[in-house]
Amino acid sequence: MGALKEELLKAIWHAFTALDLDRSGKVSKSQLKVLSHNLCTVLNVPHDPVALEEHFRDDDEGPVSNQGYMPYLNKFILEKVHGNFDKVEFNRMCWTLCFKKNLTKSPLFISDEDAFKVWVIFNFLSEDKYPLVIVPEEFSFIVAFPFNHVDSFTAIQTTVSLLRVGSPPPHKEARQKRKELRQKLQAEQEELERQMKELQIANENKQEELETVRKQLEEAAARASVEEKKRLQTQMELQDRFSLELEREKMVRQQMEEQVAQKSSELKQYLQRVRELEDMYKELQEALEDEKQARQDEETVRKLQARLLEEESAKRAELEKWHLKQQQTILMTEAEKQELETQRIIKERALQVAMQQLEQLELERKQALEQYEGVKKKLELAANKTKSWKDKVAHHEGLIRLIEPGSKNPHLITNWGPAAFTEAELEQREKSWKGKKATSE
Repeated sequence: MGALKEELLKAIWHAFTALDLDRSGKVSKSQLKVLSHNLCTVLNVPHDPVALEEHFRDDDEGPVSNQGYMPYLNKFILEKVHGNFDKVEFNRMCWTLCFKKNLTKSPLFISDEDAFKVWVIFNFLSEDKYPLVIVPEEFSFIVAFPFNHVDSFTAIQTTVSLLRVGSPPPHKEARQKRKELRQKLQAEQEELERQMKELQIANENKQEELETVRKQLEEAAARASVEEKKRLQTQMELQDRFSLELEREKMVRQQMEEQVAQKSSELKQYLQRVRELEDMYKELQEALEDEKQARQDEETVRKLQARLLEEESAKRAELEKWHLKQQQTILMTEAEKQELETQRIIKERALQVAMQQLEQLELERKQALEQYEGVKKKLELAANKTKSWKDKVAHHEGLIRLIEPGSKNPHLITNWGPAAFTEAELEQREKSWKGKKATSE
């Protein structure tokens, strides 16, 4: 439908511009009514004059322009075209409106019918831009080789015949390909021109840069000549100074190597002590965990022993109560004794069971007491072990010291050399360890 619409618009454009006598781009509404009615007739589209009046109701006092007519043409005529019309009749109707404007010379070298055919071919070969023109390459449709007027008229008749039966014109696909090729070549030409322009600008910029560099090189050469004279003048002084500095650097390097060797040895001793202290801290942590677990076990056993003592006391009170009741029962009459004998037997049995439970509680209490004693011993061992490791750690921490030059504080002397702390610092740390020990116990 898009291609058909473009073909129809070309012929309608000729008819509309023919009605625009003063070339103002506007045509009166009465003329458009006639044009619209004729178009609907030849295109087999129902004509609605009311729609035209409604569309241009604001322009009753003046002519309407081509732009104003196009929306109506598209909506009420072209969109309703389905191809069931005579294309030759449609073209002839448009040609009838515009031929006087297009044929300005008289007489013609061809007949009116041939002029109509040429006009149809012109519309077919023209670009989809207004005003309509034919690019030079499209003339190859009429000339790829020389031919006489008979061949020309034959080609025109063939085209018109194909249009009459609704078939596409010859070379339509070839024309579209040529059009696409022209567009591609034009785009490539524009891109090439753009690149050439960029290259030209880049070349001009490069030339300016080269000129700047040349001037800079000349200035640098002049400066280099002056600098060379200064360099030769000061070279002897620098050589003497360099020799002196070299000897001094040699002596400093030797001293530094001796100091590095000494520091390396001290660092190895320090790292060894740090590793030993880390091992001691680890064992101290394990000892503290053992002590903590022992205290938890002691608390558990203590609670168990208290519960067993409470149960034992309750059972003893119950036995005392039953024993008192038995004494009271003995003082009763024989009749009451006989009656209560059975209850006594039952209570004695219950008493035996209670005694057995009491013996069992006493046994469990003794076992809990023994377990408590064992846990208490473990706690004492863990506390002693913790204290031993705390002492070791405190002692070993005193052995770690980073050697710092210029220290004037008095230090202790240990089996491994100077201690890491002064005597006052060691006393302060001992107080701290004792405070932590008292808190943990």
